[in-house]
Amino acid sequence: MDDWTLRESLDTGSGTVRWDRLGDPGGGPVVLLHGTPFSSYVWHEVAPALAAAGYRVHVWDMAGYGASGMHAGQDVSLGAQGRIFAGLLAHWGLQEPAVVAHDFGGCVALRAHLLHGARYRRLALIDPVALKPWGSPFFRLVGEHSQVFEQLPAALHEALVREYVSSASHLGLRPAALDALVGPWTGEEGQAAFYRQIAQADQRYTDEIQPLYPTIDLPVTVCWGTEDTWIPFARGRELAALIPGARLVPVPEAGHLVPLDVPARLTGELLMFLAS
Repeated sequence: MDDWTLRESLDTGSGTVRWDRLGDPGGGPVVLLHGTPFSSYVWHEVAPALAAAGYRVHVWDMAGYGASGMHAGQDVSLGAQGRIFAGLLAHWGLQEPAVVAHDFGGCVALRAHLLHGARYRRLALIDPVALKPWGSPFFRLVGEHSQVFEQLPAALHEALVREYVSSASHLGLRPAALDALVGPWTGEEGQAAFYRQIAQADQRYTDEIQPLYPTIDLPVTVCWGTEDTWIPFARGRELAALIPGARLVPVPEAGHLVPLDVPARLTGELLMFLAS
């Protein structure tokens, strides 16, 4: 599935969003959300496996990410992404899908549910950005000086992005996978988009919803890579304690990029959760 392609599109207030569906149209709906600085490609092994198990799997690239539109002045904030996701669910006609969300996608899914009325049958959060404080020293440095970083020579920018993306994996990414994740951020448009999304990554978008986590009333599982160096495993324990009835699942041998480090193990955990 290295030729990952999203065949459909939807125009939103933040530009064109690319999306696709896999599996039996009559299967139970499952929606997968990616994080930053990634794309729906992180699900390129998990999504077909869930589809093969009988689910109707929906994937999408957030505005300003992956194959979705990128342009100057674009609102790619977590606030915008939460509104877009709620709109996508309505566009798809999904009233209560199961939702699986990684990294920034976790905040997007939580905001859509807690602030925009999106309803889920169940929710799986994979190493999500959900609790303060967040943002690595690198992330904060780039956010404060995004206009400077935008001027980096193309080769130096690509090397920086490759190193940054690689650091999210514990086991190491295959060259093809690394290329697929880095590719959208190259070129003049992609380079500007990379620093744009970091500049707009404001902790207030999680601060707004963190007090609401105890009100969540649906089955929730929190899967966390035990070797995550971006957001430590202890955060998973903290998050699960805030959500009533949430179950914490440690994922051994996985860094932050759980869907790419151990896709089979994660798929197994998700299938058990979805069927329970």
